[in-house]
Amino acid sequence: MLSSSSSLTVEQPSRSRSSGINAVSSDVLRSNILTRLDGASLAALSCTCSNLNSFCLDESLWRQQCSATWPSTLDTRVQSIISTFPAGHRMFFSDSFPFLEHDGVINLSPSVDMTELISAVDIFYKEKLIFSRVHVTETVSGWFLCSPMRVDLVEPKELISTRVSLINQWEDDTWKSDLEENLSLSWILIDPTGKRAADVSTRKPVSVQRHWLTGEVHVKFSTIFVVGNKKRSEQVEFTVTVVLAAFNRREEETAVMQIREVSLVAEDKDGKNLGGNGSLVILAVAMGRKRRFRAGGEGGGKEKYLEFMERKTAKAEMKWRREKETAMETAACWIAVLLLGFLLCFYLFIHKNMVAIMKRLIK
Repeated sequence: MLSSSSSLTVEQPSRSRSSGINAVSSDVLRSNILTRLDGASLAALSCTCSNLNSFCLDESLWRQQCSATWPSTLDTRVQSIISTFPAGHRMFFSDSFPFLEHDGVINLSPSVDMTELISAVDIFYKEKLIFSRVHVTETVSGWFLCSPMRVDLVEPKELISTRVSLINQWEDDTWKSDLEENLSLSWILIDPTGKRAADVSTRKPVSVQRHWLTGEVHVKFSTIFVVGNKKRSEQVEFTVTVVLAAFNRREEETAVMQIREVSLVAEDKDGKNLGGNGSLVILAVAMGRKRRFRAGGEGGGKEKYLEFMERKTAKAEMKWRREKETAMETAACWIAVLLLGFLLCFYLFIHKNMVAIMKRLIK
């Protein structure tokens, strides 16, 4: 009997297969995935793992995000300033995209080193760009530091067509809700010296009103700050106003809205304009504070604006009552003085006559 034993060993090649995001080619990830994300999603994706974080640090991605979100940043002056930021466009996006914090008291410093202030402004209607402009404001002259803070982007006689037609909405009064929902604005202030930036707009309007006489539509965007210290503080408002020329004639069915004014002013609760120096100090401190994006931030900005206006109205009414009471007290004092003078004159007259009568009786 012949017995034989044989052993057969089959070796299978070990294949290390990548799973998850590591299975995606870096070229595909860069060109077909990351370029399709918006800025907020790109920032969130960079926090998931170190590999994705390295991909999301690409400067070209953030340059694309900035230009898509704010077309005004394509301006050569703005591009040259952003290139000096420590992290380039990524830092600029992280500064400009989140809303500025309304909470907390801003402690004012005595001075600020800011030679000029760059305004990069974009206005969208139904996500289509209708206005984009960059404006440079010098901040070192005595005229700016001592004058009320105001930045105008449109010349007094300039009219800018927007391709927006609201003519058919005047009669049913739907134009107001249309602008509140579809009009958005970003006003990014850039400090070239401090290499910081911030958006002072609420993006969505906080107030849309039509002037009763001219028919112009005034759209407001507002950011409220609390300045001072813990013992004494007050609210200040940075307001962006967009004035649209309104047409109310049936024969002009194809007429379009025109931009007449785009301006930024700073006011306190009493409605007094803040000076250039004080406004710069507030902006410099606000730019340096930490901020983060909050869902529904547009609605929060409108709530803060309404609260501010309620307090402003209440303070104005209180001031009016005090002035009225003071005026009434002053009038009462003058009436008392006049009445006392009249009584004194009457007394002297009677006394003089009584003395004359007594002398005659004695004689």
